[in-house]
Amino acid sequence: MTEYHIAVLVGSLRRESFNRKLASAMVRLAPADFSFSQVEIGDLPLYNQDDDTHPAASVQRLKGEIAAAHGLLFVTAEYNRSLPGVLKNAIDHASRPYGQSVWAGKPAGVLGASVGAIGTALAQQHLRNVLAYLDVPTLGQPEAFIHAREGLFDEAGNIGEGSRKFLQSWMERYVDWVKKHTA
Repeated sequence: MTEYHIAVLVGSLRRESFNRKLASAMVRLAPADFSFSQVEIGDLPLYNQDDDTHPAASVQRLKGEIAAAHGLLFVTAEYNRSLPGVLKNAIDHASRPYGQSVWAGKPAGVLGASVGAIGTALAQQHLRNVLAYLDVPTLGQPEAFIHAREGLFDEAGNIGEGSRKFLQSWMERYVDWVKKHTA
C-alpha cells in the first residue's frame, strides 16, 4: 500500500487559530494511507533575494519538507482581503532561487475558515493565483469557504455535525486529487 505524506501550511500563527484547528480536524477525516504534518512557517526570515545563496536553516528545512511531501494542504486565514503575509513569505522562500522551486507539480488543496460570512474566499482566490504561477495543480471543486461559528468543532476538536458531511466529501475529493497527480 502506498502512503501519501502531505505537508500542511497554516496561514496563521495564532495558537488558537480557527485555521490551525481546522487543519488538525481535517487530518482526522483522511484515510489511513495519508499522513499529514504541519510545516512551521513562523520562524522564517522575511524573504530577501540577497539570501538566496546562503538560505537560513529554517528556509532549508521548509524546502526539504515541501520537497519530501507528496501533496500540499493550505489552510489559510484571510487578512485584509488577501492571504496572510506569513504564508506568502513561506511560498516565496520555497520558490527561490529562480528555477529551484520545490512547489512545482505538488497537488494541493486550499481551504480556510473565518468569522466572516464568506469565509476566506478572497484569500483563497489570491492563493490559487500564486499557486497556478508556481505550477501547483490545485483542487478546484468543491470550494471550501468555512464560516467559523459555534458548532464548527465539537468538544474533542473534530469537525462538528453540521459541517462534517461537506468536509468529509471535500477530503475524499482531495485524496483522489493527490492520488491522480502522484500516479
